[in-house]
Amino acid sequence: MSLLDIMSIALKQVFNKDKTFRPKRKFEPGTQRFELHKRAQASLNSGVDLKAAVQLPHGEDLNDWVAVHVVDFFNRINLIYGTVCEYCTEKSCPVMSGGPRYEYRWQDEHKYKKPTPLPAPHYMNLLMDWIEMQINNEDIFPTSIGIPFPKNFIQICKKILCRLFRVFVHVYIHHFDRILLMGAEAHVNTCYKHFYYFATELNLIDRKELEPLVRTERDTHDDTFTC
Repeated sequence: MSLLDIMSIALKQVFNKDKTFRPKRKFEPGTQRFELHKRAQASLNSGVDLKAAVQLPHGEDLNDWVAVHVVDFFNRINLIYGTVCEYCTEKSCPVMSGGPRYEYRWQDEHKYKKPTPLPAPHYMNLLMDWIEMQINNEDIFPTSIGIPFPKNFIQICKKILCRLFRVFVHVYIHHFDRILLMGAEAHVNTCYKHFYYFATELNLIDRKELEPLVRTERDTHDDTFTC
């Protein structure tokens, strides 16, 4: 059994699967995505260091490797947020943020064409909806062998990972007490480390985005991010 399987089982045992924020994106047997998922699982077998496991295997296509990990991280982070979303309300979290220093503003091509501060649960809904649209779009995440990825695929994935990381930030800073009460901190920490090593290994996230979870007690100015 791979480390990825172990983490998935552990998360499901600790968390209430009925509280999943979004339906799990599955890899259909026989598709390219399914084969990629098995390949990623094989790289995460027991005892393998996460830093080594996220490295692009020799001879493998970068887009393929990124695609399967993005879908997997969406599934796992979706599960994590689903367990705390009932405590993430407009009253408890009137602005999507990562502590008092970091505020996240939403912008898209439809309703919010300018950076807009939103309550965290509203921001999360928009975020998950947007990511689902990307990974379910065959023109962006092709499932059939022979269909190429778009030229801007990596840029799209960078934006997806940027937004998913903000879920981590919000959960860690504002709702980690719930994670502790469930005894799930070890599993969430492992998921975070896996995400961090993957994104930094392949330069898929801006270092500035990582600041909220690496900052200590430095006294600096507040930051506002748009994504």
